[in-house]
Amino acid sequence: MYRNRVNHLEVFLVHPGGPFWANKDKGAWSIPKGEYVAGEQPLEVAKREFHEETGFTAHGLFFELGSIKQQGGKIVAVWAFEGEL
Repeated sequence: MYRNRVNHLEVFLVHPGGPFWANKDKGAWSIPKGEYVAGEQPLEVAKREFHEETGFTAHGLFFELGSIKQQGGKIVAVWAFEGEL
């Protein structure tokens, strides 16, 4: 999720929870994401994961930004949508 401000965009990031991440901020913040299995539609999974990780429902016009393969082998497919919390 992003919001458009005068002369810049702000991007919504999340921080992992649990004892391992306590007091660790550097490099820990990222977009809300999760895993999907064969047969699931990546955009629907992205909406579900956004809700699970933030408690907010993702809605609006979604823009597909592409995908990347992380070092551990996970594929992350990314969408953006404009919103305000």
